[in-house]
Amino acid sequence: MPTIEHNGASIYYEEHGQGFPILTFAPAGLLSTIAVWDSAMAPVKPVAEWSPNYRVIVMDQRNAGGRSHAPLTAQDGWHSYAADHLAVLDHLKIERCHLFGQCIGGSFIFSLLKAQPQRFASAIIAQPIGRVGPMKVERPPRFNDWAKNLTPPPGEAVLDGFYNNLYTAGFVYSADREFVASVKTPCLLLAGNDDAHPRPISDECAKLLPNVDEYITEWKTDAPLETARPKIKAFLAKHTPG
Repeated sequence: MPTIEHNGASIYYEEHGQGFPILTFAPAGLLSTIAVWDSAMAPVKPVAEWSPNYRVIVMDQRNAGGRSHAPLTAQDGWHSYAADHLAVLDHLKIERCHLFGQCIGGSFIFSLLKAQPQRFASAIIAQPIGRVGPMKVERPPRFNDWAKNLTPPPGEAVLDGFYNNLYTAGFVYSADREFVASVKTPCLLLAGNDDAHPRPISDECAKLLPNVDEYITEWKTDAPLETARPKIKAFLAKHTPG
């Protein structure tokens, strides 16, 4: 099984196809796994659509109910996920790649652009998560349901610390507005349109990001999806090094 070990974490990944690499992050929040790409939750299927021309890397995120696991501490946060992602790239000896992330994948992308911006040729950010309005004081049921499956069970202080590290900052969670406005990486932005992926967050990212090739507001179903697919492929081709 293609698994890497680093800093106490065991991270499962898969590679499909050949060519310039694309590192991908599935939707489903903290339950982001490879299997989600095969669900209705993910309109764009990176392996099926891009592996004929690219080297597509998919992965189970740590503690997401898949095959990646790591101990949880109160100090963990977005940087912990970024360390996993960079460890996979290092293991595969990938010096430069595209990024594609849906839902929580948007926050993963911003973390990586913060950590090693020179490493990424482009980023496709689909329905980024973010917060509009004040943070809820109590941890939401979705987070608590995720936490029930952790082994060994962490204490409440650990869960509170991890939750606050992820979500206290607001906006797109892993980055503030000043950082987003500084990103030079070419981006393609696909809008969110529900409570978990608020449209105002996508709209603001579209205004702040200085190098957005296109902002696609309708893309998830039927005709809009068929219109968006060739635009996504054209974006990847445009920013793939020769």
